[in-house]
Amino acid sequence: MRFNMLAGAAALAAAFAVPAQAQTEIQWWHSMSGPLGEWVGDLAKQFNESQKDYKVVPTYKGGYDESMTAAIAAFRAGNAPDILQVFEVGTATMMASKGAIKPVAEVMKQGGVKFDQNAYVPAVAGYYTAPNGQMLSYPLNSSTTIFYYNKDAFKAAGLDPDKAPTTWPEVFAAADKLKASGHKCPFTTSWMSWTQLESFSAWHNTLFATENNGFGGTKTRLIFNSPLQLKHFENLAKMAKDGTFVYKGRGNAADASFPSGECAMMTGSSGLYARVSKDAKFAYGISTLPYYPDVKGAPQNTVIGGASLWVMSGKPADHYKGVAQFFDFLSDAKVQSESHKRTGYLPITMAAYKLTEESGFYKEKPGTDVAVTQMIRKTTDKSRGIRLGNFVQIRTIIDEETEQIWSGKATPKQALDAAVKRGNEQLERFQKANKG
Repeated sequence: MRFNMLAGAAALAAAFAVPAQAQTEIQWWHSMSGPLGEWVGDLAKQFNESQKDYKVVPTYKGGYDESMTAAIAAFRAGNAPDILQVFEVGTATMMASKGAIKPVAEVMKQGGVKFDQNAYVPAVAGYYTAPNGQMLSYPLNSSTTIFYYNKDAFKAAGLDPDKAPTTWPEVFAAADKLKASGHKCPFTTSWMSWTQLESFSAWHNTLFATENNGFGGTKTRLIFNSPLQLKHFENLAKMAKDGTFVYKGRGNAADASFPSGECAMMTGSSGLYARVSKDAKFAYGISTLPYYPDVKGAPQNTVIGGASLWVMSGKPADHYKGVAQFFDFLSDAKVQSESHKRTGYLPITMAAYKLTEESGFYKEKPGTDVAVTQMIRKTTDKSRGIRLGNFVQIRTIIDEETEQIWSGKATPKQALDAAVKRGNEQLERFQKANKG
């Protein structure tokens, strides 16, 4: 009898039970490691806990180059992720892959989410927008190039720790004093092409490539071997020879050398702030990218770095709805502001910038607003950014040729001329492959 009663109760409960709705999983491939990887994980966790219909699953797929290559292979095999993080130099290549991507503006509209492109920082939104005005990808982690310096090392060298060198002549003079005080690595840089050629050119309102740095079409050609860029690399070559500039390798290989205290000055990504604030055991300062004061129009604005999120095509409608909800969550001013404070990446909306300013963060942490103020200046056709096809290969060529300078095997002129020649061959190939 007791058994029958229990069985009947169980059957009754089952009859009235509402079947649990399975969550739609959104696969997100990214290239964030270390403290930034923790940030990405937290963003997904916060979103997942904020609602019950979707679950964003972030997966680290290696560096930017590796994740892009993996995604291309996965797309061809029919199992690409829903969201792919692509660094800014891959933008033109993604734009040309029309069948593989779904424009973010379209995704947001399809997902029923209000999407105002005017709410985003113009310099950021403009970079990821097609000529027809449609935003193609979502700018998750936009950075720019800034200057870091070790205040304790400056003090030990007899330099004013509260006065950052803002011009290149001041950097050269500070490097000399740091070396004289016994510092083994006065100055270094990460991302050679991005900091010393791409941002350098825009900061001086000078073209890196024709056709307004590629925004005007695929006929663009490299011209970064002009007198200004050559003069700068001749100065860097002198520094390398006398030991005041130490080359640490390609990409972000130099990043560890500043927070560890090994190098006293560094140009790199504003996104390095997350690591510096966590690991540096010394007083440090953040300032603008240095410039040459005798160049008319300098300083102008630096160019965008970091990466954006591209939505892959061929996914079910509920996946796109989930992606739209996730991007809407990421655009929230509070979420944006907290991410900006934590990582050093730019707040991508003006509302987030104002919220951060009102919170007193910039006064509490001097220099953390540098990246923002560098990017929200009025841009010109020469400083809007650089958007080239085969840009990944071009950056590798620039690394290869400029490494010949630091090893003493080529003059700055020989290296820059060779990089321009080889890079233009890549642009010609891209132009032929994308005539339509």
